[in-house]
Amino acid sequence: MTARTNTTLALAVAAGLAQMTLPVHAQGQEKCFGVAMAGENGCAAGPGTTCAGTSKVDYQGNAWSLVPEGTCAEIDLPAMADGTARTGSLEALDRDLPMG
Repeated sequence: MTARTNTTLALAVAAGLAQMTLPVHAQGQEKCFGVAMAGENGCAAGPGTTCAGTSKVDYQGNAWSLVPEGTCAEIDLPAMADGTARTGSLEALDRDLPMG
């Protein structure tokens, strides 16, 4: 085998192993929108953010964090300023979005 073939083979094996381990990390977890504190979201939040840690406001509705499966709507969150209950969601929310 040539050095190029060895490198290609090594990269293919590494990529295969990475794909096998990624789901294990997230196994038993789900994306929960609207529960992350500013700057503590997973990748990626909504418009105006790019990736992990770029949410602008607490509980930003279009930013998510991984939580144990089945717990998203159960997370204890403070009410919004108008007294409306605030809950997590498995889909992006239109609340608590940054201005501008």
